[in-house]
Amino acid sequence: MRPNRLLIALVAGLAAGIAISAAHSPVLTALVGVVEPVGTLWVNAIRMTVVPLVVALLITGVASTADAAAVGKLGARTVATYAGLTAIAALLAVLVVPVLFRWLSVSAESTAALRATVVASAPSTTQAVNALPGFAQWLTNLVPTNPIRAAADGAMLPLVVFTLAFALAALRLPAAQRQSVITFFAAVGDTMLVIVRWVIAAAPIGIFALILPPAARLGVTIAGAIVYYMAAMAVALVVFTLVLYPVVRVAGRVSLAAFARAVLPAQTVAFSSSSSLASLPALIHGAERELAIPPAVSGFVLPLSVATFKACTPIYWSVAAMFVATIYGIHLELGQVATIALAGAVLGFSIPGVPNAALLVITPLFVNVGLPPEAVGLLIAADAIPDLFGTTANVTGDLAACAIVAARARR
Repeated sequence: MRPNRLLIALVAGLAAGIAISAAHSPVLTALVGVVEPVGTLWVNAIRMTVVPLVVALLITGVASTADAAAVGKLGARTVATYAGLTAIAALLAVLVVPVLFRWLSVSAESTAALRATVVASAPSTTQAVNALPGFAQWLTNLVPTNPIRAAADGAMLPLVVFTLAFALAALRLPAAQRQSVITFFAAVGDTMLVIVRWVIAAAPIGIFALILPPAARLGVTIAGAIVYYMAAMAVALVVFTLVLYPVVRVAGRVSLAAFARAVLPAQTVAFSSSSSLASLPALIHGAERELAIPPAVSGFVLPLSVATFKACTPIYWSVAAMFVATIYGIHLELGQVATIALAGAVLGFSIPGVPNAALLVITPLFVNVGLPPEAVGLLIAADAIPDLFGTTANVTGDLAACAIVAARARR
């Protein structure tokens, strides 16, 4: 899916909605009600793929590490480095993201109009806002008594706990049985990816149908909020990218200037293509030529990183959640922001390689913390610019991880 098609759908929906808002025509207002279910259908199509896709990818990823275990300490160091960098992103998300949204103000009338739409289409979401769990309950619920119920409810963190336990248990099976598990869930994941691509192909229609109703109700207010969201996402991701430089200096023992020279070509490719995979040749060149990292390390860490390591996911999800909460007039406690950041840290490794995948996976999490899933379409529509900064941050994290692993191997 080309980002320009999404932008065209976004602009067309905004323009049509603002025109309807200004016209005050009963006929056009009735037309909005006809279009609105199309957007809901598209969001439901997204939601039906997320749980089986995430479960399949997590199980195949973890259960397949039996092969990676042959690399011994290198594999363990790489995983530990990923965890450390993702923890930094989650911490920044909790500290920085709420501050960025102190200056976004949406009128009470606008938020009431949006929330009225949610009440009409999904009353359970509004009820969930008033029943967010406290920390003790959240901690208890991490281990699901019924994983099938957790999947049905879209409770992603408990589901991830069960899925990881299942995958780790599969590692203890004989090789033939373990391979049967991997083969089955790999097929499930590949099948779900086909469905995801079908859903993404219909994204322009879904985005138009999702943005038209709020634009018709809010007029120009929603356009200003989207611009603010893009700016906030860019600022948060740039801050995270810059933080990685001193982290590499301390943990990787690489000078700031050397790391900047090594990562700049890959950053350029990432920003221009929105693809981490496309930046892999530049990453390998920077690692081996500029940082003198042994090919045995770069050849293992970098391909694994661009395929599975999405360092900025906690920040990406936290900004998206704060934006949706603000425009819908929902107050997120710091604990809820931390929950979203933690989910991003855990689920970031299972995000599929399809356009806007990070925002597709966040859909059930929105429901879990009391945010309307209908807003995901708006986020996808506005994702073209944030995705440039997100891909750049992820590529910077990839080379940072490689440099840190290499330094630890030398020590």
